[in-house]
Amino acid sequence: MFSKYQKHQALKLYDQSKSVTKVIQCLGYPTRQALYNWIAASNVVTKQKAPRKKWNNTSEHPMHPSVEIKMEAIRRCFEHGENVQLVSEEIGYTRSSIYTWRKKYMQRGAAALMNPKDDPQGIVPEGEQASSQEVDKLRTQIQNMQLEIDILKETLDILKKDPGVDMTALKSQEKAVIIDALRNKYSLPLLLRSLKLSKSSYYYQHKIALSQDKYEALRCQIKVLFDENSGRYGYRRIYALLFREGIRVSEKIIRRIMKECGLTVKSKRKNQKYSSYKGEITPSVPNIIERNFHADAPNEKWLTDITEFAIPAGKVYLSPVVDCFDGMLPTWKIGTVPDASLVNDMLDDAISTLCDNEHPVVHTDRGCHYRWPGWISRMDTAGLQRSMSKKGCSPDNSACEGLFGRLKNEMFYSRSWVGVSVNQFIGILNNYLLWYNEVRIKVSLGNMSPMEYRRSLGLAA
Repeated sequence: MFSKYQKHQALKLYDQSKSVTKVIQCLGYPTRQALYNWIAASNVVTKQKAPRKKWNNTSEHPMHPSVEIKMEAIRRCFEHGENVQLVSEEIGYTRSSIYTWRKKYMQRGAAALMNPKDDPQGIVPEGEQASSQEVDKLRTQIQNMQLEIDILKETLDILKKDPGVDMTALKSQEKAVIIDALRNKYSLPLLLRSLKLSKSSYYYQHKIALSQDKYEALRCQIKVLFDENSGRYGYRRIYALLFREGIRVSEKIIRRIMKECGLTVKSKRKNQKYSSYKGEITPSVPNIIERNFHADAPNEKWLTDITEFAIPAGKVYLSPVVDCFDGMLPTWKIGTVPDASLVNDMLDDAISTLCDNEHPVVHTDRGCHYRWPGWISRMDTAGLQRSMSKKGCSPDNSACEGLFGRLKNEMFYSRSWVGVSVNQFIGILNNYLLWYNEVRIKVSLGNMSPMEYRRSLGLAA
């Protein structure tokens, strides 16, 4: 079937490589048995096995090699990747012996490789006999004690824990660090069993430690969004912005990333010293709103109040109108004196935005500004209906108070106003209120700003 030239090529290649498998792979012929027959009929020298190492029967226990020999074989085969058959032929023990040593080592560590005649650190008193079971038991006890000592030592050195630390309270990540530190001395199954950590949990923690931050891009995006909005957005609004950009991620992850990066919305609560209440100067009006701040259309229910900003350069007062429909601020006035002209000019501007058929209910507290003739005459002329909170009851106007709280947390408390003049502060406050109307998203409006919400309904250009 094969020519003399083909046989010559096969034998020549075998003479060079001394491998039947390599000859067949390179040439594609012949069968393994045929090549053996050609080799036997020729003068080609076959591959010789490495001579087995001979041991001294009296000193080196050929039937029971030392722990050092067994550990060296395991390291060479399963750590350094050497061929098991070649190592077996070199040390003079079978391949199955090496696999058996490895199995014992994986189950119980290096102590399992000790021979029955080995005295475990001289624990058997001289002149006394100990059974193999007793020796194994003592050996295991010594190993467990040493393992506990080593684990505690690594816990103190690496994790910087207190000497009386409860090992059962360690986190999986901390246990994985201890295991990595002791892998060269103890087997992985023994360490996992001692620390009561599953194999899958260990490899998971090991993978996390080696891998890069999978939220690196998200982390950068969150920082950008937080800075673009002057540090006023918490994790819920950051989540809404990411959702609008097509990024789907859990709110818990965003909250954790913001906490790790120190992205917190600064807030500060102060007792407001300013009060507009001057006593009952005119008859009160009923509370028509009754804390129902829901409106089905714009310009049905308005809320208003005055709040104070105390900066080193002086005091500034804000008087806005809040539309209950979507939280829009139809108008506002900013001044340095909380007088009648502040609220009256604000009301004139607000009335100018109404159509002829729009007559909203205007809800206020019992401050003197809303009980003076100028305010009352303007309300009557425009056909607006007055509504007032109960005396000293801020929850009756909580929607407006909530606006002031958000405004101060997001714009006022989060920075120092040293060196800022009153006029500069008024410009900053005015810019914030414009941003509040047109840009700042509200979760209740489907993560849109009041202006975007009205445009979506066709109520604004």
